[in-house]
Amino acid sequence: MQAEQTGQLGEETGPLGEETEPLGEESEPLGEAEPPDRVELAVIGLGYVGLPLAREAASIGLRVVGLDRDPRVVEALNTGHSHVDDVSDEDVRRMRAAGFTAYTDDACLARAQTVVICVPTPLSEDGGPDLSAVRAAVRTVAGRLRPGQLVVLESTTYPGTTEEVVRPLLEESGLRAGVDFALAFSPERIDPGNTTHGLRTTPKVVGGCTPSCAARAVAFYGKLVDTVVQAKGTREAEMAKLLENTYRHVNIALVNELAVISHELHVDLWDAIRCAGTKPFGFQAFRPSPGVGGHCIPIDPNYLSYKVRSSLGYEFRFVELAQEINRRMPEYVVRRAQDLLNTAGRPLRGSRVLLLGVTYKPDVADQRESPAVPVARLLREREAEVSFHDPHVRLWSVDGASVPRVDDVMAAVREQDLTILLQDHSAYDLPALGDAARLLFDTRGRIFRPDVEVL
Repeated sequence: MQAEQTGQLGEETGPLGEETEPLGEESEPLGEAEPPDRVELAVIGLGYVGLPLAREAASIGLRVVGLDRDPRVVEALNTGHSHVDDVSDEDVRRMRAAGFTAYTDDACLARAQTVVICVPTPLSEDGGPDLSAVRAAVRTVAGRLRPGQLVVLESTTYPGTTEEVVRPLLEESGLRAGVDFALAFSPERIDPGNTTHGLRTTPKVVGGCTPSCAARAVAFYGKLVDTVVQAKGTREAEMAKLLENTYRHVNIALVNELAVISHELHVDLWDAIRCAGTKPFGFQAFRPSPGVGGHCIPIDPNYLSYKVRSSLGYEFRFVELAQEINRRMPEYVVRRAQDLLNTAGRPLRGSRVLLLGVTYKPDVADQRESPAVPVARLLREREAEVSFHDPHVRLWSVDGASVPRVDDVMAAVREQDLTILLQDHSAYDLPALGDAARLLFDTRGRIFRPDVEVL
């Protein structure tokens, strides 16, 4: 394990404050009545970030408990079933054998040496970050906080959240960050479906409220990952996460706009990207897409844009422009699809259109912010008959209305008027699809042949 600095949490402690009532929906507590006496890690939020963290900790022999407000998630985990793509049922059974238990009762936090918060931070209706889950989790922690604990926020948010939101709520307990307990921020870097870079092999950025807080967090994560990178403070660690995804967001927007321009200029952008990618320095290849999906890229840059607007009073123009370009890509895909059908002598209205791949990235079941949704919506608004196939999705609905699923994808592409490849899952035999389809629109640049339209 590598790190830049070390230190110790101060030994002075203050009195525990009165317990506060934790926020969250009331439900019958699940899990054991009492957690074990010695708990080294409690993870709040057992989703695609929290559950892999709990798995890694349990795998090295740490005693781990999990807290989640969804009783279905808790019951499934305690019976050995996973709801996360990257964590198998067998993984959960091994976690259980190592002592892991999930709870809906926050009493499990009281004996934990470290508490890590991994709850969702979606966008609110005004486009800013919705921190209600973070505040609820922090108030829950505050109600159980005791001297010597380490509290870490991993939920993605804007710079300043740890100091301006989390710290004051925790200190309502009467304990002080950096004196009585340690407080840090460490951005999650989970990449669903990535079998090359997992939690242990991906460097972990950590920023503490004080040097002693940072030292505690570095020491903790050093048990779980090979490399820990210590940031100057929590704001720098929070900004690092947003910088990573804003960089991708802006560059995806660049190639998406180039895709539109190149089509009009009769330029094969995919070949231009291939050629540019041979340069051994100064260039990183990004490729066009029907839109951006997942929690990170379409969401995270909005946190930074919100902070700039609310704190500085002006727009973060790069982000605003990237959002505009990437949001309009589904409409551009549908327009190209309509043009393709028109060239074949068919109107879009009444045509049978098959969408292949409705998840936001290949080989996962995760549908968060998938561009397939606005594509299907726009096709339906134009009265096309829409169906779908995805090897990882059995049921799919758009705006509350079910989309019919085809079972035999090769038979379906022969019958449909137009097939649109939205996600290039490895299960698809792309050359065979190109042979069988009446009309095929490849939005992922995987099938290069004269009779296939490419984005």
